[in-house]
Amino acid sequence: MTATEWTGRDTARALRRPTTDDDKYSRGVVGMRTGSARYPGAAVLGVEAAWRTGTGMVRYLGPARAQDLVLQRRPETVTADGRVQAWVIGSGTDAAERDAAETAALRGLLDGELPVVVDAGALDLVAAATAPCIVTPHMRELGRLRDALGLAPREAADDAARAAAARETAEAFGGVVLLKGARTLVVAAGGRVHRVESGTSWLATAGTGDVLGGVLGAVVAGAVADGRAGLDDLAACAAAAAWLHGTAGSRASRSRGGEGGPITALDVAEALPAVVAEVLRGV
Repeated sequence: MTATEWTGRDTARALRRPTTDDDKYSRGVVGMRTGSARYPGAAVLGVEAAWRTGTGMVRYLGPARAQDLVLQRRPETVTADGRVQAWVIGSGTDAAERDAAETAALRGLLDGELPVVVDAGALDLVAAATAPCIVTPHMRELGRLRDALGLAPREAADDAARAAAARETAEAFGGVVLLKGARTLVVAAGGRVHRVESGTSWLATAGTGDVLGGVLGAVVAGAVADGRAGLDDLAACAAAAAWLHGTAGSRASRSRGGEGGPITALDVAEALPAVVAEVLRGV
C-alpha cells in the first residue's frame, strides 16, 4: 500500500496561524481528560505540549494530584469545565483502574460531536464511539483495538502491512488512525496513507506519547476553530502533529550533541515553539 510522505510544508497548511482578530477562544480550546493517580506526569506533559504548540486555551479535567501538578507547571491552565473544540483522553490512564464515573464521562465525550484524540487507557471505548475519533496506538495497542472491533490479527512485517492494518482499523470505526513507530503512519477511513519520518530514535522514551497527544489536541482544536473538521482534515492534523513532534524531538536531541543525544519528553515539548515558528515561516 503506497504512502504519501508528509512534509513541513504540508504541516504549515494544517496549522492555524493566529491573527489580530483572534482571542483565546477563536484560536482553539483543547480539553484534556488525561493522567491518573498512578501516572500524573502524563497530564503535565500533554498540557505542556498543547500550550507549546500554540493553542488558545487548555482546559484540564482530571484527578486532584494531576491537576495540582499541571497548575504548578502551567498556571494558565483552566481547570473548570466549559466550551472546547477538541478533546484528548486516555493518556496516562489504565482502563483496568478506571472507575464507573470516569467511564461514563469518557463515553459522554465519545458520543458527542467534537473530535476526540484517544490514547492508551481509553482505546477500549472506541468501538462504541460515535464522535469523530483520532486514535494514537503503537502496534501492540492497535492489536488490542482491532480485537475490540472484531478484526482479525495482522502481522506488522513491513510498512505496507502496518498501513493495511491501520487502514482496515480506521474503516472499522470510521475515524483516523495515527500508528506510532519509527515511521508514523496516518490514515483516515476512505483516505490516503500519510507517512511521517521526521523523528529520532531517542524519542523512544517514556512520556513522548503523552506529548504527542497534547500536540495533536492543540492542532485539532485550531482546525475546528477554523471550520476544518472533516475526516481528511483530522488526518492532516494527525500527520502535522506527528511531524511537529518528531521534528521537535530531533531538534531537542541535536541540542544535546552534534549527532544527537538522549532527551526526555519535556525536552520535546519545550522544543515545539521554535519548530512551529520555523515551519510557519516557510509557508
